Amino acid sequence: MASFPWRSVRWTNTAFLVSTLLLAVTAAPLYLWRFGLDWFQGGMFLFFFVATGLSVTLGYHRLFAHRSFQARWPVRLATLLFGAAAFENSVLWWAADHRRHHKFVDQEDDPYDISKGFFHAHIGWILFRLQEDSSLETVRDLQQDRLAAWQHRYYLPIAIIVGFALPTLLGGLWGGWVGALGGFLIPGVARVVFVQHMTFFINSFCHMLGRQPYSSRCTARDSAIMALFTFGEGYHNFHHEFPHDYRNGVKAWQFDPTKWLIWVLSKLGLAGQLRRVSAETIILAQIAEQQRCLAARFEARAVPQSEPIHHILRTAQERLLQAKVNWEKRKAEYRIAAGQKMEASREKLAKLRREMHEATERLRAAIREWEQAHQLALAQFA
Repeated sequence: MASFPWRSVRWTNTAFLVSTLLLAVTAAPLYLWRFGLDWFQGGMFLFFFVATGLSVTLGYHRLFAHRSFQARWPVRLATLLFGAAAFENSVLWWAADHRRHHKFVDQEDDPYDISKGFFHAHIGWILFRLQEDSSLETVRDLQQDRLAAWQHRYYLPIAIIVGFALPTLLGGLWGGWVGALGGFLIPGVARVVFVQHMTFFINSFCHMLGRQPYSSRCTARDSAIMALFTFGEGYHNFHHEFPHDYRNGVKAWQFDPTKWLIWVLSKLGLAGQLRRVSAETIILAQIAEQQRCLAARFEARAVPQSEPIHHILRTAQERLLQAKVNWEKRKAEYRIAAGQKMEASREKLAKLRREMHEATERLRAAIREWEQAHQLALAQFA
């Protein structure tokens, strides 16, 4: 029987995560049973939960780790302060781990590799040192951000002050020592546990349960249920396929309050340069995955595919490929010319814009033709 790997235990992390969890499931319920929850403390819990949760999803994740948009200093400062209050490490270490995850997803060097099991991906990688820590070499760009560097340097006092001291102080001003205790336990400790496991669920559940509409090259999955609890982060398959898009829930009906807040900040002039993948690129990714699934179904089927339908599908795929290549070429030509406005004449830009528009229309027509052929092919399984 193998001995317990005591030497690999991260004792500080373990002590904090275990103690806060125990307080959240014992002391917090006892406090609520003895003193109840008034509107002020309930409002504080909601405020700190939303502020710290969104600071992780909007700030730590989409703004700093992926640079999917740019933000003015008030937004960066707010997300760094309340992001620290989630007690998920400084933004530099958080981004370093997350960039490493994307680079080595499902491989040995993935910090929260799901192939090592649910527990490891969820929290085990934080409790045990099973590999070398991530290097800050991957976040040199963030080290140039003075606010991010400042938060990294003073992360622990910022986390304690904003995450525990502030709700305790506000609770005390509202209700004396009883209010202070409630402020520490409810919007302090219990909120930290909720927000942390909200993040952990993305690393665990969203690599185990859900759909893979954009790619099955890695274990990342879309989960509408997890999106409800993670401010829109549950659409994880889309995120892994297009990590620099500021949206996770790309469909209009998908629940992604992080995306909505980024959009609102852009309209207020507090954010800009929102990066987004074109609708055509997203559809092409879905088609590529659908083609792979269709080929796998026909391969596993005993009865061969109908020759007429096979011809229709193959023709549609060839036309789609040609339209895609032409569209990418025209788009690249226009982007290069637009980036050299001083050298490109207005007439040339207009011509390239027309050609790109025509290529886009041909691509959309090819997509519609492929979708019709795909439906015919699927009908054989009915």
